[in-house]
Amino acid sequence: MMLSTVLKLSRAAMTTARVTGIGLLSCTPPPLSPSSSRFFYGPKGSNASPAALQMIDYALSHARSLKSDESYAQGLLVLEQCLSMQSNEVDDVTSQNSRAIVLLAMSNLLFERGAFDDAIDKLQIIQGLEHSHLGNDTSRVLTDKWLQLFVNVTADIDCYNGVGSKVLNVHVKALKGLVELVHGNLESAESFFQASQDDKGCNGNVALSYGEFLHSTGKFSLAKELYQKAIEEISANKEFTDPHALAACCMSGREVQLAATCALGQLEGHLGNFSAAEEILTRVLTKTEEHFGSHHPNVGTILTCIALMFRHKAIMEHSSSLLIQEGLYRRALDLLKAPSLETEGTKADVARRDIVALARGAYAEVLCVQQNRKDEGEKMKSWAQTAWRNHRLSLAEALEISELSSTVPVIDARISRAL
Repeated sequence: MMLSTVLKLSRAAMTTARVTGIGLLSCTPPPLSPSSSRFFYGPKGSNASPAALQMIDYALSHARSLKSDESYAQGLLVLEQCLSMQSNEVDDVTSQNSRAIVLLAMSNLLFERGAFDDAIDKLQIIQGLEHSHLGNDTSRVLTDKWLQLFVNVTADIDCYNGVGSKVLNVHVKALKGLVELVHGNLESAESFFQASQDDKGCNGNVALSYGEFLHSTGKFSLAKELYQKAIEEISANKEFTDPHALAACCMSGREVQLAATCALGQLEGHLGNFSAAEEILTRVLTKTEEHFGSHHPNVGTILTCIALMFRHKAIMEHSSSLLIQEGLYRRALDLLKAPSLETEGTKADVARRDIVALARGAYAEVLCVQQNRKDEGEKMKSWAQTAWRNHRLSLAEALEISELSSTVPVIDARISRAL
């Protein structure tokens, strides 16, 4: 069924290309879904081929409706077919935008499945398209290569002007602040976040990132206000109408809303409001499963947050929830695709390393209090300690719980990093 649809779309696209003589332009294309139109038409009027947009819309819808490895592979196959039909010989804006948007869609799907290096490769190809309007939007995908992409953004920021320049400047500074926070450079991070506080730009990603900085440094009340601001502003914009949402990947409205809700749940737990924390984190778990699929690694990240909340609650209330915690850690580590304990932590090639190490470190504590499983727990603890690479806190500090402590780890569900 999927293949026949692709072939049908391909034939339609090729027919219109021959008729018009100017590439993949359809005279009377079927109406695009709202998601396509809002993703692919930006403020600069960056038009692309309607035939290409139709194939992209089908590929994205198919991949995300089933949320399986197979559906994503089929979606990428559709996009590869679409890309192969874009002419490399035509350098006009429409043709290059068509290629750029196809590559951007491919990058987005690769990113969603955790293929970060492949996603970056597609973005680097876009940057080589001189006439595409999308060449300056590729920096919003955050992976371990943020700094390299940030340099590209700051080099190009002068290309913008007016209000757009101010808003972009705010977002770039907040992005740099987040990078500095990931690397544990709190003073540098604070300087960038303070410089990003602009009435028109302090929302969404900016509010969430600054909130995480305040949260991680013990300024809980201010952090809560920013988390709520990020959630409410995105919720009010039900259509998620940011024209660059596709380029944003994990920084798009829906992902920011999920991450801000997750951060708020963690904050309530750190404040000792465990009933509120459980309700919020359970809600974000359901929404994450709906958005990414029940087997996606991001679900494992949320489960880790819930397990850590139950651990905190048990310690503060002098109660026990070992069975609940163990079940959550096991499920989380399975979804996060944690490597075997036989693989040395420092050498393990694992995505979401922060979360895996944190989950295993906490899980090790559950095992170590059981006499017959203490050896297994010590082995897991050793693995977690060697795998942990956070620059601000040691693993022991991240797991330490005290009423007097104002320094806490915050899991950013957008990027699956412990801050």
